[in-house]
Amino acid sequence: MKKRYYSLKNMETRWGILMALPAILGFLMWSLLPMVASLVISFTEWSVVSKPKFIGFANFNRMFTQDPLFWKSLYVTAYYTFLSVPAVIVSAFLIATLLNQEVKGLAIFRTIFYLPSVVPAVANAVLWLWLFNPDFGLLNTVLGSLGIGKSLWIYDEASVLPSLVLMSVWGMGNTMIIFLAGLQGVPRQLYEAAEIDGANFLQRWAHITLPMVSSVIFFNLVMGLIGTFQVFSQAYVMTDGGPNNSSLFMVYYLFRNAFQYGRMGYASAIAWMIFLIVLAFTLVIFKSSPAWVYYEGERR
Repeated sequence: MKKRYYSLKNMETRWGILMALPAILGFLMWSLLPMVASLVISFTEWSVVSKPKFIGFANFNRMFTQDPLFWKSLYVTAYYTFLSVPAVIVSAFLIATLLNQEVKGLAIFRTIFYLPSVVPAVANAVLWLWLFNPDFGLLNTVLGSLGIGKSLWIYDEASVLPSLVLMSVWGMGNTMIIFLAGLQGVPRQLYEAAEIDGANFLQRWAHITLPMVSSVIFFNLVMGLIGTFQVFSQAYVMTDGGPNNSSLFMVYYLFRNAFQYGRMGYASAIAWMIFLIVLAFTLVIFKSSPAWVYYEGERR
């Protein structure tokens, strides 16, 4: 029996590895190997049509000391991140709180708020190009009817990033759904006990809702940070990085260097800087999480 047990265990192990093999091979072929290749390319000067030439850390040195557009793209991306991530998280959480109430037509409201997140990125950008049009766009039409002066939106250096943040809030459906799932996991008896003790809505929200969904906030914060450092379609379709490089996101600047200027080595170096920056921010969030993230059943 013992020999048969170990034989069965080995068979299960083999089947387990076989079933996981597509995912393992996919990770190796489409994630790990390209990352290693890009790291090697980042130490070369390569224009695709020519033979790669090893230049050491010259691409990184140029990035930090000789390329003001790199610092501009870093500033634009960071500024957008610090505006967009809190705006999306706060808006999604508030709307999810409203959609967690028992009202008529709840499914319709949930569908309406989630629908923008499934619109393709290019179609989304084209729609907002019309909304942002300074001459006949819907947003300026609404502002004009309210007696407020028109805005240039994405066509002005000062308002292009806030305009794109407004666009990101409109597409917060995925974040909202995750918050809604977290809110529905909060035990109802906690609210009932607090209500019996005389706690009002704000007190229940601050002392029950927020702590119980803090892990969901943590997840959305990390995913939002990663997502904003990958913004590309808005700059590519809507602004071309302008006006005056005011929407030159890092990924779009990477794209320019790789596919417009043919600097694959330099583009790979920028890609690794994006990876390291996102990794650093993510580690900071993870290190700070014990101070504000609550997990049910965790001992304090």
